[in-house]
Amino acid sequence: MNKDANNFVSWFRQASPYIHAHRGSTVVLAFGGEAVQEKEFSHLIHDIALLHSLGLRLVLVHGTRPQIEERLSLRGAAMQIINGMRVTDEHALLCVKEAAGTVRVEIEALLSTGLANSPMSGAQISVDSGNFVTAKPLGIIDGVDYQHTGEVRRINTTALQQRLDAGAMVLISPLGYSPTGEVFNLNAADVAAAIATEIKADKLIFLTDNKLVDSRRKLIESLVPAEADALLRRRKSLDEQLRRVLANAACACRHGVSRTHILPRKQDGVLLTELFTRDGSGTLITAEQWETLRQASIDDATGILELIRPLEEAGVLVRRSREYIETEIGQFIVIERDGAIIGCAALYPFTEEKMAELACLVIHPDYQKGGRGDQLLGHMQQQALALGLKQLFVLTTRTAHWFRERGFVPAAVSELPGKRKDLYNWQRNSKVFIKHLEQ
Repeated sequence: MNKDANNFVSWFRQASPYIHAHRGSTVVLAFGGEAVQEKEFSHLIHDIALLHSLGLRLVLVHGTRPQIEERLSLRGAAMQIINGMRVTDEHALLCVKEAAGTVRVEIEALLSTGLANSPMSGAQISVDSGNFVTAKPLGIIDGVDYQHTGEVRRINTTALQQRLDAGAMVLISPLGYSPTGEVFNLNAADVAAAIATEIKADKLIFLTDNKLVDSRRKLIESLVPAEADALLRRRKSLDEQLRRVLANAACACRHGVSRTHILPRKQDGVLLTELFTRDGSGTLITAEQWETLRQASIDDATGILELIRPLEEAGVLVRRSREYIETEIGQFIVIERDGAIIGCAALYPFTEEKMAELACLVIHPDYQKGGRGDQLLGHMQQQALALGLKQLFVLTTRTAHWFRERGFVPAAVSELPGKRKDLYNWQRNSKVFIKHLEQ
């Protein structure tokens, strides 16, 4: 088997837990009209079809901004923007309707493709559209009449769920309809968030032109709603699209959508890497922290064993049985990332000598550059201090320099607590390092 085949098999096996987890889940996916215009849009459609075939219940919400602007330009007109919101007059509304209809038909056509020897071969996707969104006028704000620009009033969740239950993919345009027969121009991000909230979607995904990055241009991997709010207040330079998406993502999380994803649409295969790999490709906004440091429970025994096994096989760690881990689970702290244990450490107090042993400090190789080892060490130091202990010691064969760089100094076996000294394995010949703890 060649290298590419091996990589594929490895990836497919790693993806299998996510395939099982996502089957039957409801996902609202929003993307702008810019994505529809690009030649790579067919790749996105192929990935959407694959998600559908894997059992995800999909609601697609598309934007139409560039298509509207193109039609306005042909008429020698433009849509007024006041305070970041578009004023949709009668002429603009005509362009909005034309653009929405054209984009919807284009997407439906691509989802209906079934050519042999193509990714869509045998897909047979049923696509439903309809008047699922009831809207109301935005009205007059600060003296400005926004005319046919509207906001979501309610979602016909019963009709929408019926289509999903029947196995159809639902396609929503950024239009809303009033009981009086009026049509309103809506923001696609607002529509997607409202639908995700009302149908209690498992995920809300926004495909955006740009990644959400910090001041050092590094991808922001995860946020909770409060952090998203703080970012919006702090970063006035965020472009309009990202601001709208981020605000809607935080709002959706507060109203029952457990996970919202902000993904760079120009990255090929971004939906697949986000949903079927542990680290994903964009920014995840969750109601709770995505990565947590916490006390281990008995359910973590398997994850700890998988984490430490390679180091045991390499002779870096002493072998520990499942029975041992389960018996000692109360001594362990773990770092959990998206359901996987990526770090652990154990603390064994010797209260008479006012010392504690730091043992089994392990970080998964993929996450060793994020300061997580220091995070675990700091937590254990605070835990030892809380117990009234004065010193922390480790026994190590391979990582002496790491501990020395963090204030541990070489010590003799004779300086270990009596009970630990009796258990010292002279055959392993581990080096002893001690750190004096300070309040």
